[in-house]
Amino acid sequence: MTDTPAVLFVCVRNGGRSQMAAGLMRQAAGDRVEVHSAGTNPGEMINALSAQALAESGADISGESPTSIDPELLRRVDLVVTLGRDARVDAGDTEVRTWDTDEPSARGIEGLDRMRLIRDDIAARVDDLLAELTGPSPNP
Repeated sequence: MTDTPAVLFVCVRNGGRSQMAAGLMRQAAGDRVEVHSAGTNPGEMINALSAQALAESGADISGESPTSIDPELLRRVDLVVTLGRDARVDAGDTEVRTWDTDEPSARGIEGLDRMRLIRDDIAARVDDLLAELTGPSPNP
């Protein structure tokens, strides 16, 4: 791993979960982690409810756009994290972890409430990953 670890968050459309994870990691890590997100089949735009739920926590992804996986970036990052059950990434020698994130709609929870639960699940995982990558937070 380099001095500044690099992480690529990936979901299928790159409009919700991976963007949320990247936004939360940027907010929590600052310049301690190089953060990227991409999709295996990127959509046209950021999911508005994802952006709204994230904005409630102080992170802004409203200016982001879905993007596909850059093969050069894939070779350069230290870790690829796929979010959800559908994204699949062949990252060669790069470590890939899958976060089987909460899906509240399976419990009948929809809309902004659904996105808040997904955000909170991803935020807890991001906090754990940040501690693993960089050690304890300088501001406890």
